[in-house]
Amino acid sequence: MLKIGIFDIRVISALNNTLSSTAVLLRISASYATVCRRSYTNGIQRSYITFNDLRKKNRRYNKKELVGYSMQDMFQVVSDVPNYFKFVPYVKRSNVHSEDTQGFKADLIVGFPPFSEVYTSRVTLEKPRLVKSECHDGRLFKYLLNEWRFSPGLKDIPNSCVIDFKVAFEFKSLFHSNIANIFFDLICTQMENAFIHEVRRRNGPPSIRSHVLTSQRS
Repeated sequence: MLKIGIFDIRVISALNNTLSSTAVLLRISASYATVCRRSYTNGIQRSYITFNDLRKKNRRYNKKELVGYSMQDMFQVVSDVPNYFKFVPYVKRSNVHSEDTQGFKADLIVGFPPFSEVYTSRVTLEKPRLVKSECHDGRLFKYLLNEWRFSPGLKDIPNSCVIDFKVAFEFKSLFHSNIANIFFDLICTQMENAFIHEVRRRNGPPSIRSHVLTSQRS
């Protein structure tokens, strides 16, 4: 049974040789039509790509996690869009403008292998509970949503909170979706980890170990 790491190498190699949609999709279909969806080992969910996954143009990822940082700590980092390019994977540039009482607009350049996308997001802020970024004018996708919700953590540990992290998008092109789907889980995990690492850099070690409460992918 092939795992994602092996597949990454094959896809990257194929993309280096050609960006022909026909060639890439034929290789994808032939290699992964029979790969299983998920398995569980010692209670840990492990995801694998299936043929149905590759045909999806829209994807959703939602994870709820208890972390050892306050709502204010998390909000401060997640809402710091001007500095995303310094610590968020694949973000090459981030500029904020059109600020108002509810948030602002942000122009971002995101390098997502093998694409580079320039888009404008509307960022809504509700301190310290919500940071929501929405885009409907991207060249590659119909919509893109990143949403962070923060709620109180353990009663006896004030320096803790529950993160509800959501990513949803739909590409305009099935070809672009097929390529993006290969890296979907990896990128969602890297994004979330990047924010946690930045909070740790600014505020020091967490008060408790993180605990995943729920995790869904579709």
